[in-house]
Amino acid sequence: MQIDYPSRIVCLTEETTETLYLMGESERIVGISGFTVRPPEARKEKPKVSAFTSAKIDKILDLKPDLVLGFSDMQADIAAALVKAGVQVHIFNQRTITGILQMIQTLGGLIGEPQKAAVLIGELVDKIETVKNLTNTKKTKPKVYFEEWYDPYIVGITWVSQLIQLAGGEDVFADIAKNGQGKDRILADGQPVIESNPDIIIGSWCGRHFRPEIVKKRPGWQTINAVKNERLYEIKSPLILQPGPACLTDGLDEMIKIIGS
Repeated sequence: MQIDYPSRIVCLTEETTETLYLMGESERIVGISGFTVRPPEARKEKPKVSAFTSAKIDKILDLKPDLVLGFSDMQADIAAALVKAGVQVHIFNQRTITGILQMIQTLGGLIGEPQKAAVLIGELVDKIETVKNLTNTKKTKPKVYFEEWYDPYIVGITWVSQLIQLAGGEDVFADIAKNGQGKDRILADGQPVIESNPDIIIGSWCGRHFRPEIVKKRPGWQTINAVKNERLYEIKSPLILQPGPACLTDGLDEMIKIIGS
C-alpha cells in the first residue's frame, strides 16, 4: 500500500528545521519560526509564521501544511488552534540528550526517512562518544553554574547539565536541572550560587547578550571563584538552548572550549 508522507511541513521551532535540513529534506518545509537562525539559509528561503508562544494561524493555514511540528506545553495553544482547524500536529517534548536523539528518530519516521535519521543520529552519537573518551580522563572537574535567565535567576535544563558533564565539568545545580519547566528552575536569590562557589559561570540569556559585568556586581558574588578568577563566559542561546542538533555539535564544542580552558 502506498503511504503518503508529509510534504508540506511547518516547523514552529528551530531544532526541527535544522534537523530536516541536515537530513536533506528542506524542500518539505513551507514555514518556520521567526526565531530560526540555523541554518542561516532557512531564514532566506522559508516564510516566517510564528514566534515561540504565538503564531500567525491564518498564515499557517494558507500554506496548507500536512504536518506542523512544535515543542512542549509552551506551544499548546498554537497546537490546539491548528488541531481545531483540522491540521495534523506533532508536539515534541525532548529535555535530555537521549530525548533529542529520539526526536530525530521520530521525525525521520514521520517523513518516511528513518535511514536518514539513523545516519544523523549515528554522527551525533559518534561525536558524543569521542568527547566522552577525551573528558573521562580528567582527574578534576571544575564546578559550573549555568544561567539561562537573570531576573529571576533560572538555571540550565537537563540537556545543558548533561553537556556540562560531557565537557568535563560538574553542574552545581544538576538536581534542579532535572525540572523541565523554567518556573521550577528558579533560584529565589543568589545565595545558593554563592554557597556552591562555582569555578566557571556560563550565561545564555535566551535571546539577550550575557553581561558578565552585571554578574560581577551582584551582592556577595565577589567571593565566588569564577568571579575572582574572571571565568565568566557566554554561549549564544541558539547553540545551547535549542534541544536539537545545534547543542550536540557547536554547543558542545563551545562548552568544551570553556570548561577545558
